[in-house]
Amino acid sequence: MTGTVDVFAKPPQSYWLTSTASPGYPALEKDIKVDAAVVGGGLVGVTAAYLLKQENLTVALIEAGRIGQGTTGHTTAKITSQHSLIYSKLIEQVGLEKARQYAEANEFAITFIENLVKNKMIDCDFSQQAAYVYTREDQYIKRIEEEVKAAAGLGIKAFYQEQTALPFAVRAAERFDNQAQFHPRKYLLALAKDIPGGGSHIFEQTRAVDFPGGRPFVITTGSGHTVTADNVIIASHFPAYGGSGYYFARIYPERAYALAVEAKEQFPGGIYVAAEPAGASLRSAPHDGGELIIVVGGRHRTGQGPPTEDHYRNLVQLAGQTFNVTGIPFRWSAQDYTTLDEIPYVGPLSNRDTHVYVATGFRKWGITNGTAAALLLKDLIIHGESPWAAVYDPARFMADPMIKSAVSPGADIAAPKSGAPPEIPEAAALAPGESMVATVEGKRVGLYRDDRGRLHAVYITCTHMGCELVWNGAELSWDCPCHGSRFTCEGEIMEGPALKPLHTGGDRYNP
Repeated sequence: MTGTVDVFAKPPQSYWLTSTASPGYPALEKDIKVDAAVVGGGLVGVTAAYLLKQENLTVALIEAGRIGQGTTGHTTAKITSQHSLIYSKLIEQVGLEKARQYAEANEFAITFIENLVKNKMIDCDFSQQAAYVYTREDQYIKRIEEEVKAAAGLGIKAFYQEQTALPFAVRAAERFDNQAQFHPRKYLLALAKDIPGGGSHIFEQTRAVDFPGGRPFVITTGSGHTVTADNVIIASHFPAYGGSGYYFARIYPERAYALAVEAKEQFPGGIYVAAEPAGASLRSAPHDGGELIIVVGGRHRTGQGPPTEDHYRNLVQLAGQTFNVTGIPFRWSAQDYTTLDEIPYVGPLSNRDTHVYVATGFRKWGITNGTAAALLLKDLIIHGESPWAAVYDPARFMADPMIKSAVSPGADIAAPKSGAPPEIPEAAALAPGESMVATVEGKRVGLYRDDRGRLHAVYITCTHMGCELVWNGAELSWDCPCHGSRFTCEGEIMEGPALKPLHTGGDRYNP
């Protein structure tokens, strides 16, 4: 049992980030010109930049924060083609050939990562594992049986079984062999080392803020300096530049939560994900001569649902029911985008934006899908084609299920809830750690008093497309329920498509 472990005793920390140092690449301080610009320093961006550099192109990788500290630094880092119950759905929705492309792309990505780790001798805790989708509910048994048949028919080594090595009984499980896991940031930083030099660069703390059309493309950064390139890859999850392709209505953000647990017992091996939404994703990771058990769950639309603290509490309870927990040294959350048909968009940004490419919508399965995306984009830039282009094509539009979801999932929550919030003077009653929404001069202001007693006030209209923000008490952030932009309590951008920080109230609201 979990006992008296307090998961909120310290702020959220990702194990992947805490256990790695940042190399500290410079910010862009002058105008440059390269063959290809990559916006976003996660797994897709770093892998794509690495591959293009290997093809003798000059590359500039631009990251608003630090490389590998976004979604990649908060993943569960499973290297698997098993993306929950996906293949039977793919065959039904897009047909056998495109489903085969998806399977082959992700299986190839596993082999690609393994070979790269071996050839470059990357110390990233890589290990082969079997991957499982399990269920504890009768209603998912038939779906797992169908999934095993579909995956095996696409060439994946998939098997049905009624037991696993987990410390609880399951009703059914699907097993994929020859899958893997690793430390994602150790892997990413090793690839990044090979990018700078010979006319190629990595720039951190460099946000792309303007990107007009016309080749060669000129990307303007927050400092006013520019990157000019013949090819551009937008690997920042949300293609916020120019509005091409109506991505704001075709993808939606979701969050999930993770605990890194210390337990008396040893994890039985393998990587696991529950078929049912309320179940957990499980894997282990080596740590200080022992191991951590990573427990993930609580998936929900960003800015929606119960207080975010509840998701951590539920995970603590689930971990305590499953293992003899002795400590929870790390907790973190991750955000990723999902497309309307659950297949990532990878390819040209739009029919008119040729030589501008996008990679987004990985639905929490971005390690293999992201690697496949980088390989696909490299092939499009170098060869003009890819064997996987059709299934990932961002221009696709299918009547079922996409037309049923053609309105942005955030549209119904963009406006503020009815009823005026209290006027700003009532904020004086806020205790440390508390937040509220108030009004001043008819505008909605978000307030948070930190542990030192200082009051932080920001106008909570998102600077992306004007949706009203919601307080995230677990990460102390203001989150957009429409498109996933997130801001600190001081108004600075944390992630998402927003390109400008929130307007702040400064000291005028600090009683």
